[in-house]
Amino acid sequence: MLGFSEAQHIINERLNKLSLKNEPVELYEPVRYILSIGGKRLRPALVLMSCSLYTDSVDHAIQPALGIEVFHNFTLLHDDIMDQSKVRRNQPTVHNKWNNNIAILSGDTMSILSYRYISQCPEDQLKDVLELFNTTALEVCEGQQFDLNFENEMQVGVSDYIRMIELKTSVLIAASLKLGAILGRASTEDRHHLYEFGRNLGIAFQIRDDYLDTFGDPDKFGKRIGNDIVTNKKTYLMIMALELSRGKHHDELNQLLQNSDIEPEEKINAVKNIYTQLEVGKISELKAQEYYDRSLLSLRNVSVAGDKKEALFQFASELMERET
Repeated sequence: MLGFSEAQHIINERLNKLSLKNEPVELYEPVRYILSIGGKRLRPALVLMSCSLYTDSVDHAIQPALGIEVFHNFTLLHDDIMDQSKVRRNQPTVHNKWNNNIAILSGDTMSILSYRYISQCPEDQLKDVLELFNTTALEVCEGQQFDLNFENEMQVGVSDYIRMIELKTSVLIAASLKLGAILGRASTEDRHHLYEFGRNLGIAFQIRDDYLDTFGDPDKFGKRIGNDIVTNKKTYLMIMALELSRGKHHDELNQLLQNSDIEPEEKINAVKNIYTQLEVGKISELKAQEYYDRSLLSLRNVSVAGDKKEALFQFASELMERET
């Protein structure tokens, strides 16, 4: 099967050759920009890797894989507007480089383009492909709304949080693997196992991302450390801190969440100090490991030879060891 680097190379080559209109410049230039400033290309690479478990040729899966990547970047573009983020992949965000209106409209354009590319698959597979993509796209929007709701809710349970990140982040990773399996004409059972592999890995990935947002290296992470704290995101770390804190820590944490006048760096340092004392960083790493182990179990259940799955096992391992 294809390794991640090989699949990533195919995607990057095709993205570089992507044909977009030139006018209006303000509409298409931001699309080119966000697709050109990097990114790991995890999701489209997984489409190709999954497909290659079942067929030697993945040419027919490239356009749908590009659709997944364009859709993912569309969600990031709009997410950055809602989070008021100034940096993405160590570069200015689209709304910061241009303005909110241009960013919204360029994001809408990317959403439409993603459907164009997704639908360029074998005709007899179009129904299954679109059914999967439509369901997933709606779930991502639902997850984003839950995420926004949580910013103004003081009480958010761990199960609510897990459901939110499953929708916002995990289902697109899961759908990428299932899409590849559909295009590879895998059995219904294997489609399910690959989806579950991606779903659990995606949850582990997001919990790991929450950890890196607070405790990561800013030079490697690609965006400002502590942005989740500044925007009152109910991350796994924040939810656990609220559940575990008592007395002084609990009062201080609630005051920090409610104080809109505090300087960002002061807030980041104060919350990070509480996290450290409560050891929620360690707790989050254990929870990420739990979902990672579940993902590996699902991958083992996929009915292809073990050596064919080695690239996916390696991908999962490297994903959990990442610092970016």
